[in-house]
Amino acid sequence: MPGSRGTRRQRQEGKNLSTYRSVTATERGGPETLRIVEHDLRPPAAGEVRVRVLATPVCLPDVQARYGQTPFAPTLPFVPGYAIIGDVDAVGPPRRPPAEGAPGPAVGDRVAALTVLGGYAEVVYLDEGQLIPCPKTLDPAQAVTLILNYIVAYQTLHRSARVKAGDKVLIIGASGGVGTALLDLGRLAGLRMYGIASREKHHILTAYGATSIDYKSEDFVEVMRQAEPDGLDAVLDGVVWGYLDRGFGLLRRGGTWVQYGNPLSFSGLLRLLGKLVILNLRPDDRAFKLYGTSTSKFGRHKYLDDWATLFKLLEDREIEPVITARFPILEAAKANELLESGQVIGNLVLLAPELL
Repeated sequence: MPGSRGTRRQRQEGKNLSTYRSVTATERGGPETLRIVEHDLRPPAAGEVRVRVLATPVCLPDVQARYGQTPFAPTLPFVPGYAIIGDVDAVGPPRRPPAEGAPGPAVGDRVAALTVLGGYAEVVYLDEGQLIPCPKTLDPAQAVTLILNYIVAYQTLHRSARVKAGDKVLIIGASGGVGTALLDLGRLAGLRMYGIASREKHHILTAYGATSIDYKSEDFVEVMRQAEPDGLDAVLDGVVWGYLDRGFGLLRRGGTWVQYGNPLSFSGLLRLLGKLVILNLRPDDRAFKLYGTSTSKFGRHKYLDDWATLFKLLEDREIEPVITARFPILEAAKANELLESGQVIGNLVLLAPELL
C-alpha cells in the first residue's frame, strides 16, 4: 500500500519524516567535534533535487577539512562528505524548459554526485547539474568509491600520466583509498608497479602484483635506482611533502610526476605552484603535474565519460574496491576515528540503515 514503507521506517527509526539528520562538524578538531543535527525536510527549489543518501565514503579530505588543513577550509559548522550515491525522492520545478530529448531527473533515479561537502547526511539537496547517472545494478558501497577515489586514480593514470602497458610506475601512499584504486586500475592497465606503504599493509600491494617499499625502514630512492636504473615512467604522489624533492630525478626523460594530494594550507599551495613552474622549466623533458577534482562545468564531460567507464568496469567485475569497514551514516564519528588511527586499508563507507 502506498506510504507503508515510509511509515514502517518512521516507526523503526523513531523519527518524523518531516525531518532528516546530518553529521556536522561543529568546531575544528578530532572526530569528537562531529555532532548529529536534525534539519527540516523541505521541497527542493527550482533546478534542485532532493536525494536520499544510500552511501558516502569517509576519506582523508573530510578529515583535513575538519581540522582546517586545506587551502580553503570550509566555514564552521559544516557537513563533511565528499561524494554520495542515492535515490532521487523529490524534484524541484525546472529553471528553464528541458532540451528536446534530454529529460530531467525523475523520482526514483539512482544518482551519484561529487559533493565536496554535505555527504554525511540522510538527505542532500543538489543542483540537477551535479547529478551523475548511476546504474541500480551496482552495490552503492562499492560504487561510491568510484566517485572520488577511483576517479582520481583513473584520471591521474590515464589523463595526466597517460600510462600504457608495461610502464613502470611508483605509487606513493599505496594502501589508502586512492592508492588501492591506483593498484586496481594499474593492474588492469598492465603496469609494472611499485608502492610505498607501511610494512603491515604490504600484503594488499602484493595482492595487486606491486613491489612494496616500507617508508619507515627503506630509502625509496635507493630502492628504485637499483630496481629501475633506466628510470620510471610515472610517479603518482598523494602525500605531497617529503618525496618530490628527492624523488623527481627517478623519472626517465619524458616521465611524469603527478601530485594529487592536498597541500594542507594556502602557503603550501603557493609553494606547490612554485615547484610546478620551476620543475617544468627544466630542460630534461620530465613533467610535473598537479591534479585536482573539479565540480565546475568546464571539462565535466570528461568526468562523466570516466565515471561511466568506471561503472562499467565495476559492473563487469574488472575492478573491486577495497572496503575495510561499513558504518551507518550517523556513526560517521566512529568511522573518522578509525580512519585517523592509520589502520585502514582502502576505503571506509557510510551507508543507509537498509544497506547494512
